[in-house]
Amino acid sequence: MLKIKTSFFILFTTISFCQTESQSKMKQLDFMVGEWLGTSKTIKSDTVFSEIPAYEKIDYKLDGNIITIDLSSKSLQLHTVIYYSETDKTYYYNPYYKSGSARYPATFENGKFVVKASDSKRFIFTTDETGNFTEYGEQLMDRKWKVYFKDSFIRM
Repeated sequence: MLKIKTSFFILFTTISFCQTESQSKMKQLDFMVGEWLGTSKTIKSDTVFSEIPAYEKIDYKLDGNIITIDLSSKSLQLHTVIYYSETDKTYYYNPYYKSGSARYPATFENGKFVVKASDSKRFIFTTDETGNFTEYGEQLMDRKWKVYFKDSFIRM
């Protein structure tokens, strides 16, 4: 009986602490998770065109297999689901807008989550040395990446 209990305990412990590849990859995005308050800036020709308050809540869901992002500002409400596909060996960034949705491949590089919206557009998620969260969009113009929006947040 003791042997059965010990075997069950070892099996249960192993199962409890086993992470899937997906969960492990999603854990790399830990820096994004939290409630964030800040500003959303629209940038044109390296000049801030507009700046509005923004709120973002980012959570793990489904046992750490997905992350949801809920962004709310005066100009944009956005619900996003991020997951890692073990089959494709890539992250997917799935934003849902009032007018529809999209699906973009993404990577985790040098501590940044990089979403490839197209060959000429990308979104980058990162934190600074103080732990503040930033996401920004870049557009390829004249063979150079130029920032066209920047959301800066502090943890609530």
